[in-house]
Amino acid sequence: MKQLTPTDLLECLKWRYASKVFDAEKTIPSALWSAVEDSLILTPSSFGLQPWHFEVITDSDLKKQLLPHSWNQPQTTDCSHLVVFTARTSPGQEEVDHFLNKIAETRGVELSSLAGYGGMMSGFLEKMDEAELFAWAKNQTYIALGQLMTVAAVLGIDACPMEGIIPLEYDRILGLSEKGFSTTVACAMGYRSLDDQYAELEKVRFEKEELITRRG
Repeated sequence: MKQLTPTDLLECLKWRYASKVFDAEKTIPSALWSAVEDSLILTPSSFGLQPWHFEVITDSDLKKQLLPHSWNQPQTTDCSHLVVFTARTSPGQEEVDHFLNKIAETRGVELSSLAGYGGMMSGFLEKMDEAELFAWAKNQTYIALGQLMTVAAVLGIDACPMEGIIPLEYDRILGLSEKGFSTTVACAMGYRSLDDQYAELEKVRFEKEELITRRG
């Protein structure tokens, strides 16, 4: 496997920023976008349960419907792809069983051999009420968001994470409630406009000594 050098990785991360102005005329090529979607599927999650669903929106009319519920942020409509991260509202035994079946199928093992792992997952979920279950699932989506933004930087795609949205309105427009999911965060993706003044600003980050404590 070919790996990025530390220098290459840091250059990618220094290049990225939260793009405020996208070039509405530029779209992410389909082959490149396919790799982005594959990277989302490869996101790690607690127990591997993947309690999420990703809504990928390129339809301009649908973006316009979401715009007033996104604080009228122009990147909502000007981006190439708008990714909406949604979390399962009440993950439970059905999701555990679905995952166990997928493990058995993928790895060619007997379902019965996974009983212990299944019991551990079930026991963990059973200890939480519905609000706690959703909070747990919601937290998982931020792992996916972080992975998406890093992948985008490595591939030369601009991104802007957006918590400035109204989740309930997103849920309504996208019909998520009946699917058992709810919106947590969105990320606009595409290519920066030359008019975006934020693109050339120096990053403001605290020093390592302030943010990192090494023990050992």
